Amino acid sequence: MNVAAERRSLVAAIPGYRRSGGNEFAKHYLGSPYPVIGLSVPGVQTILAAFRKTHRDITAKQLNALAAAVRKGPTFEEKSLAVSLLQSHGKLLDDASWRLLDRWVDDSVGWGMCDSIGGGPVAKMVREDPAKLREVLRWTKSANLWRRRVSLYAIHDLVLAKELDKPFQLIERLLYDQEFWVQRAVGTWLRECWKRDRSRTEAFLRKHVRGMPKVVISVATERAPKAFREELRRKR
Repeated sequence: MNVAAERRSLVAAIPGYRRSGGNEFAKHYLGSPYPVIGLSVPGVQTILAAFRKTHRDITAKQLNALAAAVRKGPTFEEKSLAVSLLQSHGKLLDDASWRLLDRWVDDSVGWGMCDSIGGGPVAKMVREDPAKLREVLRWTKSANLWRRRVSLYAIHDLVLAKELDKPFQLIERLLYDQEFWVQRAVGTWLRECWKRDRSRTEAFLRKHVRGMPKVVISVATERAPKAFREELRRKR
């Protein structure tokens, strides 16, 4: 594979790539420090489908090299497309892929970048490899608030599979985090746990509610009965 040529081909497929200035509204909405063009999810899927069709025999080494090259681009779309490349080739992900993702977490700023990398290839690898999960648990102590947020989205696949032991362990470490964007993510994943195991999640919330940030309770109980929401607010 000619990595440079393949990167140019992928980038050329992004509609409006050469648009000057990008989309300021989308940049603000996503909290991105990088220029945002405004590529839609269906647009990403179209690009990836065409790539997969013509590269059925791509190897893990080639995939990692191409993703790394795409990620170096200056736009939000290129950085997100690199993540999507790894996610769409989940069976090829290896330790080299994990090292790439680990580095990328540090330049992921804003919910738009963090949630896709955490809830995408990171979450896939965390569910499949206990060693990766142990590493993500360490991320909860990071000074980088965005790495802490990524750690919460890394439980995506475990929660959807109703494997809640480790997700509750991770969530508990960040229940009283001081940063809004981490608090919001804590609430999101407690809400998702509630959908899978209502009684266990309600018991968890009752146990830890004292001193819990308001936004955590609000988001976590969006689907819960009014009486339960009011109970938690009183106990808080």
